[in-house]
Amino acid sequence: MRIVTRPDFDGIVCAVLLLEALDTEMDIFWVEPNDIQSGSADIQKGDIIANLPWHPNAELWFDHHVSNKPEQPVPGAFDIAPSAAGLIHTYYKSLEKLDNRFDELADNTDIIDSADLTKDQVRAPEDYPYIILSMTVQNKGFGDIPYWNRLVDMLRQGDIAKVLSDPEVHARCQSVIKENREFGRHLKDHTTLMGKISVTDFRSLGKVPSGNRFLTYSLFSDTIASVKIRYKDSEKNQVLLSVGHSIFNPHCRVNVGKMLSEFGGGGHAGAGGCTLDAVAAQEKIDKILNILRANENND
Repeated sequence: MRIVTRPDFDGIVCAVLLLEALDTEMDIFWVEPNDIQSGSADIQKGDIIANLPWHPNAELWFDHHVSNKPEQPVPGAFDIAPSAAGLIHTYYKSLEKLDNRFDELADNTDIIDSADLTKDQVRAPEDYPYIILSMTVQNKGFGDIPYWNRLVDMLRQGDIAKVLSDPEVHARCQSVIKENREFGRHLKDHTTLMGKISVTDFRSLGKVPSGNRFLTYSLFSDTIASVKIRYKDSEKNQVLLSVGHSIFNPHCRVNVGKMLSEFGGGGHAGAGGCTLDAVAAQEKIDKILNILRANENND
């Protein structure tokens, strides 16, 4: 039995809560949604899956993505909720297997994963402990597995101040602050406005910049949705696409998760992603942009 979850902040908190609620030690297997959707993930009988698509080998499954809604009841919990961690927190508190010690962590995970943020939280995440910590969780080829596991261990102690004072965490937070400044410049240089849709295309860059994914909505405040395009790796065989509703200008009516499920991806109503073969990527990107623009034109 393992915990199988996604390498983002919600996934990390899912692991924290599951380990605490089940009162046991289990290995954590980190995978991306596409790994399950493509069948490449090694999901074993008895695994507990969280924040990922369902798999028939799962003993328990917890998820909140609209594109993953099950056709029949499955063991665990599914709901269209702010975060998968919040679902797990509620589920196990109702069974009296979690107390109030993780309320603050679960509440902040809801805020972060649902992007229920203020402009100040986007512009100055370093002033908000859980937000800046969440930004240190970056998947760059699964090289950070030791860090994700350490975060799970530290967050189980329930002291955010102590976590942030850890030398490695502190260094990563400082790096994130620097990255965010540079990311803003890259966004301005590589973003085109198509009506009320911002399209950021990083395919011309050798190294894809990382940074605050919500910063685009602050920089391009009139847009209602964003599209970010980049190559998956240096081989350039696959293109990663991210689409999201503006968190400050909520007028996009397209259900992003459902739309991207038609292209092999998925996500929430307000945000999602997909992986495309590079050869046919632009044709599919154009179709996605047309769907978004049709929504805009009818607004």
